[in-house]
Amino acid sequence: MEVTVRQLQSDDYAGLRAAMIEAYDGIGGVWREANIDKLLDIFPEGQFCVEVDGKVAACALSIIVQYELFGDEHTYEEITGNYTFDTHFDDGDVLYGIEVFVHSEYRQLRLARRLYDARKELCENLNLREIMVGGRIPNYHLYSESLSPKQYIEKVKAKEIYDPVLSFQLSNDFHVAKVLTNYLPGDKQSREYAVLLEWNNIYYSRKKNALSDSIIRIGLVQWQMRTFADMDKFFEQVEFFVDVLSEYKSDFAVFPEFFNSPLLAEYNHLSEYEAMRELANKTEEIRKKIAEYAIAYNVNIIAGSMPVVEDGHLYNVAYLCHRNGKLSEYRKIHITPNETKYYGITGGDKISVINTDCGKIGILICYDVEFPELSRLLALQGMKILFVPYLTDTQNAYIRVRHCAMARAIENECFVAIAGCVGNLPGVNNMDIQFGQAAVFTPSDFAFPMNAIKAEATPNTEMTLIADVDLNLLKELHHYGSVRTMTDRRTDLYEVKMRKK
Repeated sequence: MEVTVRQLQSDDYAGLRAAMIEAYDGIGGVWREANIDKLLDIFPEGQFCVEVDGKVAACALSIIVQYELFGDEHTYEEITGNYTFDTHFDDGDVLYGIEVFVHSEYRQLRLARRLYDARKELCENLNLREIMVGGRIPNYHLYSESLSPKQYIEKVKAKEIYDPVLSFQLSNDFHVAKVLTNYLPGDKQSREYAVLLEWNNIYYSRKKNALSDSIIRIGLVQWQMRTFADMDKFFEQVEFFVDVLSEYKSDFAVFPEFFNSPLLAEYNHLSEYEAMRELANKTEEIRKKIAEYAIAYNVNIIAGSMPVVEDGHLYNVAYLCHRNGKLSEYRKIHITPNETKYYGITGGDKISVINTDCGKIGILICYDVEFPELSRLLALQGMKILFVPYLTDTQNAYIRVRHCAMARAIENECFVAIAGCVGNLPGVNNMDIQFGQAAVFTPSDFAFPMNAIKAEATPNTEMTLIADVDLNLLKELHHYGSVRTMTDRRTDLYEVKMRKK
């Protein structure tokens, strides 16, 4: 007999499914191939299987989470992002076990122990704080009439009662952290209880930029439109604001939509259509310089938005320059009539959350925030903060963006930060006036400001706005709020979903 522990592969699914059906006989439910493919795509090193004589006999699946965003009061559905695994976060601090099973033919071989050893080694290699699992207690139904979950756990710990899951986990150096209720609906054997267990990595060394608490500091730039003699002067102004926000220990520095518009001045002899494409030639240089600032000043920078030409199409693109050197982008999806008429901008076609060292965030550009479906899709993927760089010429245009942003914060149980340009730019066609007021909006409940405004800048004045937001308040709202908009959605009646990925 040959026994091998290895990483799971996509072509293992047929054997995996057969083993899962046998292991969970009578309980029902198996992971679909799409689920396994998603796990293998986002976190291949966290998926293990045991092969016995060439046959998949056991499996362990896991994700990495930023545990502070969930805490001890969570359900299986929440920790897995409603089984989408969008809660996985490469820069998280906890390895969360979402599945372990062994084919009944091979249970005497103690294969699960090998899988747990592989998980522990992975936890140490990735420098994660601990392993957490929500363990079923499948024998509890035999004692539920006479014992509370706590009493049952104590008897299992004292080895007066044997539970095939809990007894095994305790023998593998896991200890009980909490009893979870309604953890896995439909688990009649466990009476829908579970035991939250943890294994501490004694070699853990806190990561430099890992989210150590729930407070995130947001820095918004209310950018004054002005002409610049050359690119060096433009970069000087950008670096000034990055430096200021870094000095105040901001986690994010956010610039407005088309904040580089003053550079259009040298192309004012061209049509708006041609001028914007000339400006796009400067975007790569600007992006690289801002990426350098992000690393040098240790702050995640949302570089407003800038024009990008690709395959003959002009896009309005927001770059997130991470302070660890990574780069993410978002392309404006909804194009205003003005942008279409004067610039011929093409809309993007991707909407997804961005993993940062401060959790999952979303970016929408100006007009996009007026379409509630986009932010709902982001919220369903685990977004906690939505950033909206905007550029509005008149006060009524700004009010549309502002009120829609406030609504997005309430309906998606998230924070929304908006940043725009102010002042006048008489030397540039179609960019002559701007109105703006940077702000950070919150949900509306007792834990938040009475007017649902965390902070706001002085209108039409160049300045920075710095505000702290507490992600733990969002979690409390989700579970205990006066209203719970995400939880109370009638998904039996309607849904919002992506049609293109």
